[in-house]
Amino acid sequence: MEDDSPTPERPRRRKRHFLLRLDSWIDSTVWNAGFRLGEIWEEITIFFRRFHVRGWKKAVFELAGEGMNLGTAGFVLLLALALPAFEETKGNWRAQSDFAVTFLDRYGNEIGHRGIIHEDSVPIDELPDHLIKAVLATEDRRFFSHFGIDFLGLARALNENARAGGVVQGGSTLTQQLAKNLFLTNERTLERKIKEAFLSLWLEANLSKKEILRLYLDRAYMGGGTFGAAAAAQFYFGKNITDVNLAESAMLAGLFKAPARYAPHVNLPAARGRANEVLTNLVQGGLMTEGQVIAARRNPATVIDRKDKTAPDFFLDWAFDEVQRIAKPFAQHSLVVRTTIDMGLQAAAEEAVESGLRQYGDSYRVKQGALVMVENGGAVRAMVGGRDYGESQFNRATRALRQPGSSFKAYTYAAAMEAGMTPETTIVDGPISWGGWSPQNYGRSYAGRVTLMTAMAKSINTVPVRLAKDKLGTKRIAELAKEMGVETPLRTDKTMPLGTTEVTVLDQATAYAVFPAGGKLARRHGISQIINYDGDILYDFARDEPPARQILSDQATSSMNRIFVTIPVSGTARRGALDRGIVSGGKTGTTQAYRDAWYVGFTGNYTTAVWFGNDDYTSTNNMTGGSLPAMTFKRLMDYAHQGIELRPIPGIENPLPDGKQATEVAQTSPDESALPALVRPRSLSTDVTKLLKDVARQFDEAKPLKPDGRVAALDDALDLPRANRTE
Repeated sequence: MEDDSPTPERPRRRKRHFLLRLDSWIDSTVWNAGFRLGEIWEEITIFFRRFHVRGWKKAVFELAGEGMNLGTAGFVLLLALALPAFEETKGNWRAQSDFAVTFLDRYGNEIGHRGIIHEDSVPIDELPDHLIKAVLATEDRRFFSHFGIDFLGLARALNENARAGGVVQGGSTLTQQLAKNLFLTNERTLERKIKEAFLSLWLEANLSKKEILRLYLDRAYMGGGTFGAAAAAQFYFGKNITDVNLAESAMLAGLFKAPARYAPHVNLPAARGRANEVLTNLVQGGLMTEGQVIAARRNPATVIDRKDKTAPDFFLDWAFDEVQRIAKPFAQHSLVVRTTIDMGLQAAAEEAVESGLRQYGDSYRVKQGALVMVENGGAVRAMVGGRDYGESQFNRATRALRQPGSSFKAYTYAAAMEAGMTPETTIVDGPISWGGWSPQNYGRSYAGRVTLMTAMAKSINTVPVRLAKDKLGTKRIAELAKEMGVETPLRTDKTMPLGTTEVTVLDQATAYAVFPAGGKLARRHGISQIINYDGDILYDFARDEPPARQILSDQATSSMNRIFVTIPVSGTARRGALDRGIVSGGKTGTTQAYRDAWYVGFTGNYTTAVWFGNDDYTSTNNMTGGSLPAMTFKRLMDYAHQGIELRPIPGIENPLPDGKQATEVAQTSPDESALPALVRPRSLSTDVTKLLKDVARQFDEAKPLKPDGRVAALDDALDLPRANRTE
């Protein structure tokens, strides 16, 4: 009898048969798919053979193909270049129109205005026709024809400049100028020109021509601290913009090119000459006839005499930004702002920077300078953002990022003092390598074991690098600098201890002000009060800001100050030592290839940061921080300390002068002492000033009277009847 039960061989046989069928199906499918794809490719090839060309047609098609490739690559490149430009438009760039601010100095005197209420801006249709024509004839004759960039105008300008052998005509459109005014700075860089081009296209796409023209007339700087044609008409002619005549319109239109050079309150002949050029442009552009402009040529505009009126424009720009930040939540944006600026110190600061550049600029090959002075307590008393606001409104004191050089070493040494070291702590000055980087000293020599006081006074480079590498770490140094008031983001690479990370002049003045403040945060500020037109105090710095917190310990502050005061005596800043034995401290800084020169110093009363350099980062002629910056510091600080009560620098023995001159100061050559010292006018003695301050303090601390109450003494003084007296 046969056994029909399944055997183990049958499942295995079925499995093999299934795998064979699967393999066969895959092979046939792949082969069929490949065969079909081959047929399709052949059909495509046959189809495109119809378009095959030879001879000159082939060359045309080859060039067209390459053009499309290059065009695609160019489009991608343009998109990459445009993205940074369009980042500038993310913020509320119209916000300036929401504020109208009148600024007062620390004593309540009016010093300038910023902002404009949008509703108060004169519509284009209400402006005089001859003003619009004068502006367009001079600045952009094809304004209503181009799309933001005028290639025909650019070609014409290039041709005129080539024929003249110099720059006699600009190629920027009015829209490009507005883009620069709204979003960019006056820096002459390729990056800025690329951004300017894309932003002009963006403005043309998002605004009408009338809106662009209105914004241009409202935002352009017109000299004399005025922004916009309406403000300039009031300032120069004392009349509303709608009432200016042709001669006055021509003078206003001539200011857009160079307001500092053609401002009529500074140089009336130059302003009238420029206005005559504008009248010629009107005739050449076909907008007016010679007969229509002849009266304006024969009777040029006259202006109000404002030679004595000066405005601290760089400070006002910064203060306006601060006001917008503080007052953003306020319902009212028409404000009166009391600032901290002292116009006497401001004038002295401007004179100190300008006289230094005028006397030493050519020899040192330096063209720009910036300065910030902060009083102990944080009030900004003076700010110089550049040599000439009319030439460039770029504020080098608050916006220019420059390497601080050895002046940055203060934060490294302060971190070392916080870590328990003292000025007498010794460390080796010798060769050091850090990740393949080997810094060297200025004189390319080494002193062996030195104290921290000597290392900083002589600005030895290897010592702060060794401290950062072996003791502190760059992260701790950056954290301390930020705590002290440096607001610019800092890089923490190994070169940071030598000042290779960029900061602003305002950063340096703010952070160094911690040392004379006893290690407390300086609380740097430019706004004392913000008041509306009803007299309500919306913001008061003393009331609304938190008290200063301790940043450095007393030991670290005393140690640092002991080091600082040796630098003007026996260190690198001997040209910055003050007269009359006034004790000061500070640190010089010089960057690679002499591109930047710094001196940041202080007394018990003021902290001042001074920078000199060139906007295009070209090297100076071996200018160090101990030369022109230190001399500028001395010139201003000698003036500032005349007739005031001197405050001591914390932690210093004999911090106040004893009537004797400082003994170990640099000997000056005759040319360095050529400029006479600035003399500060004195109207009150120190004792009277102190008494008045005490009286003011008592008034501030006194409780307010009841609204319906009267002082009894006042009743007696007025000899009022008993029935009329206040009970």
